[in-house]
Amino acid sequence: MNRSTKLALGAVVTALTIGGTVAASAPPDQPHRAAATADWAKVSASGHILGGQGIRGINKFGNGRYNITTTHNLNGCALLGTINTNGGSDPGPGSSSILVGQVNGNTLFIRTATPSASGNAAVDSDRPFSITVVC
Repeated sequence: MNRSTKLALGAVVTALTIGGTVAASAPPDQPHRAAATADWAKVSASGHILGGQGIRGINKFGNGRYNITTTHNLNGCALLGTINTNGGSDPGPGSSSILVGQVNGNTLFIRTATPSASGNAAVDSDRPFSITVVC
């Protein structure tokens, strides 16, 4: 091991020991890109936007079915969704589910359901939810 390699390894160990971080560069064929949240929304069960950023509009078109139009291109982004509670009228506490998918360059499809509910709500049901798009 040559002297410069020993010095570099020593610097890494020292930085990690005192709580520092060591930056690693991406391989030349994969550009390094910092993640940034582009869009987010908190939506009521009836399809009203309660808060958000980068959202142009929402279309509720059936039980538990929503399309959300964003201001950014969604290609290559991570799509995250979660069901929110709905106060005392929440159909839980069993299970609930959310599906988030990309329809086109800037539109998301959201489907919410309460599989543990009885009756018609067992498949698709209007649920409050939040989505985040991370690019």
